Amino acid sequence: MNNELKEALEILGKERGIPKEALFEAIESSLITACKNHFGRADNCVVKIDKDTYDYKIFQEKTVVEDVLDPIEEISLPDALMIDKNAQLGDVIQIQVDSQKFGRISTQNAKGVIKQKIREEERNSIYREFIEHEHNIMTGIVQRNLGRNVTVNLGKADAILAESEQIKGEELKPNQRIKVYVLEVKNNPRGPRISVSRTHPDLVKCLFTDEVSEIGEGVVEIKEIAREAGSRTKMAVISHDENVDPVGACVGVNGARVNAIVDELGGEKIDIINWDDNPAFLIENALSPAKVICVVADEDSKAAVVIVPDYQLSLAIGKEGQNARLAAKLTGYKIDIKSETQAEESGLLEELGMEAMGDAEYGDEEYEGADYDEADYSADGYEDDEVYDGEALEDAVEADDTEAYEEEAEEDGEGSV
Repeated sequence: MNNELKEALEILGKERGIPKEALFEAIESSLITACKNHFGRADNCVVKIDKDTYDYKIFQEKTVVEDVLDPIEEISLPDALMIDKNAQLGDVIQIQVDSQKFGRISTQNAKGVIKQKIREEERNSIYREFIEHEHNIMTGIVQRNLGRNVTVNLGKADAILAESEQIKGEELKPNQRIKVYVLEVKNNPRGPRISVSRTHPDLVKCLFTDEVSEIGEGVVEIKEIAREAGSRTKMAVISHDENVDPVGACVGVNGARVNAIVDELGGEKIDIINWDDNPAFLIENALSPAKVICVVADEDSKAAVVIVPDYQLSLAIGKEGQNARLAAKLTGYKIDIKSETQAEESGLLEELGMEAMGDAEYGDEEYEGADYDEADYSADGYEDDEVYDGEALEDAVEADDTEAYEEEAEEDGEGSV
């Protein structure tokens, strides 16, 4: 095989990611196919390829016999002695085949086999490349709409972003660069089918892993994530180094790290809280920025009752119940939220051996609770280390348009998820 063809095959292998061994297999298969078309069958044909020079030779293996009945698989002793002077009856000798004598049809078929093998290996190469990115994030370019689905180019292949995996209200424009989470990679006859998502909770996890070096190094660990894509995410983190604040590491200097992720997600709000193995403390943290008086958690039934100050009820429940709903997803507990007045009227405070406290006392932080100076980081417009006192919380409620839910909560008497 000449040097030009050798160079062409090597370039082909590099550009399309086809292993050298696959090219040798393609050449061998094509030559066997050519022998079959030329001789009628190729059971006794052998192809030998020099893997350094790409030179090849084709041999027919024939058995030495006295009377030749099948000239394709047998050879007479006199003819065999002309090829190998030591040949004897019953020996199998190899006779080189001149491939240049193959007809046009045999050659075309061989060419088709090579093309088919290269296409198959190209698809397999793309599949192998993308299967390594399964359950991880990739950057892609929005291509076009296919009905309500969107195709995203990931380089060597296009992925499908289904309508159900798109962030509600997010407008994706052609040529826009976005990050997507690779849900699944399937190897189909027409090429790999790649499904991606913008709503999966692990998209947020992977974004933080790439953005926050402490997470990538294993110093900070993301324990749980609860997400309502396009609206809000709650994420619980823990540090394996007592000198590293996990929440502060995720937020970054002046919120640089978390804001970069918020921008990528189109302004989705992100609450980062400290993980705690004690479910009561974890639930208290998960309900931030609302303040909590008491949490009673039952580990067996995975249910918890939470008592909050009266003016915190709507904030704890959140707009359309979102805050409590995400806290329930994050902790795995069914959370029943009661205001202090409701708990007092139902006798729950007396049962717990507690007394009602005035709003003034909450403003002075005179209750058993988490240190919200450290725990309440949110990409919601709050500054780092902000103390959520009574006045600031009322402002936060107004900013979140939750007065209507406060009235609704008072009418219902309680909020639960």
